[in-house]
Amino acid sequence: MKIAIAADHAGRELKSYVIDFLTLTNHQVLDYGVAADSSASVDYPDYADIVASEVSTGRCDRGILICGTGIGMCITANKFPGVRAAVVNDEFTARMSRAHNDSNIMCLGSRIVNYQRAIDFVKIWLAAECEEGRHRSRIGKVTAIEKRLSQ
Repeated sequence: MKIAIAADHAGRELKSYVIDFLTLTNHQVLDYGVAADSSASVDYPDYADIVASEVSTGRCDRGILICGTGIGMCITANKFPGVRAAVVNDEFTARMSRAHNDSNIMCLGSRIVNYQRAIDFVKIWLAAECEEGRHRSRIGKVTAIEKRLSQ
């Protein structure tokens, strides 16, 4: 799977840890920053913009965004057509964001989850499939709203 990943200054260390895991599990990872050795404060929308663009256009299958809480990244990413970003804070939200919402961007909060838990969530999120039936129908309604609002 081709996965775009980025973080702001708060998430840079967790991002490096997630990249190591993804690389070890044979995923193609595109790292869009912030640099692991950078301590400068940066603006999360700049990084969410890059990853959400990659997922929205289909250049990447999925994306992972990391900031202090995951919330700012999620809000920004969800502005892009076709992006279904979700903040994941536990095993249940990791699974349900895929099973019920077909999320294609996972947002993590480096001040919320530790490294090992984050990897557990990534594993669950990558393995989960969207359930068909009523969930697929609901996602279709979200897509229809998105299209209507973009006209």
